[in-house]
Amino acid sequence: MVSAISLPTRLRQPDLLHATDRYADDVFSGRYDGVLPPGGLPTTDRWYTRLHGDDDLDVWLISWVPDRSTELHDHGGSLGALTVVSGALEETRWDGRELRRRHLKAGDQAAFPLGWVHDVVWAPDRDTSAPITPTLSVHAYSPPLTAMSYYEVTPRNTLRRNRTELTDEPEG
Repeated sequence: MVSAISLPTRLRQPDLLHATDRYADDVFSGRYDGVLPPGGLPTTDRWYTRLHGDDDLDVWLISWVPDRSTELHDHGGSLGALTVVSGALEETRWDGRELRRRHLKAGDQAAFPLGWVHDVVWAPDRDTSAPITPTLSVHAYSPPLTAMSYYEVTPRNTLRRNRTELTDEPEG
């Protein structure tokens, strides 16, 4: 008699784009108003708070202000995604040969596979007459962040890792 071989059940990766979209809807609808800083979001420093955390998934609400860069970084062994709730962000990512930029406005989403090296910064809305206000976004990581590496582009147009930091918080 041939015995059946049991294969381990494949762990299911959370759908990070769906998670950030769902939490962004909750933030937009006011469900998380109680976690926002009293008096509103800071206008000179980034702010963040964890909305959800378990062994498989961390979800963060992050604010972005002008002149605060995350630096070129990866998310260690974590996949990531974001949804912009309000305002706009500019992502600069390394595509293997050069840096590429994309503008993300309210409602836009982005996913970050393993090895994705990028920098995220506050960006003005296309309407430059609008007052400067922090951008708000929801980020999800799976598994939760444990380390981030930081990079620079060398004069020979290659990517060089500068440092790796252990962390359980988002985006430097």
